[in-house]
Amino acid sequence: MPRKYTFFVHMNATAAWLSLSREERNRYFTETIGDIFARYPDVSVRLYDCEAFTTRCSDIAVYETENLQHYYFLIEALRDSQVFTVPYFEVVDIFPALENGFEEYEASQLSSIK
Repeated sequence: MPRKYTFFVHMNATAAWLSLSREERNRYFTETIGDIFARYPDVSVRLYDCEAFTTRCSDIAVYETENLQHYYFLIEALRDSQVFTVPYFEVVDIFPALENGFEEYEASQLSSIK
């Protein structure tokens, strides 16, 4: 069974991003970031706004994939873009996780007992 990796990337929007009009932000996201995401279709991305609920970060991106290399390449492509070079966003923290990872561990323990 393939292992799915999940990464919770906590970020803060910078003044450079917030100073863009909403039209400019949408165009940049569609034309540039959308193209980067399209290069790695086996990495799913969900975006969450949380600035109204916490001061720790303004946004959370959740990446899920079975292909660690494609996740890594996607992040490298983002690092080469204005998202991180201007920067439009600063990374606060990255939390890698395995969904229900304990189940795989328990199964490995049961098979070693037999």
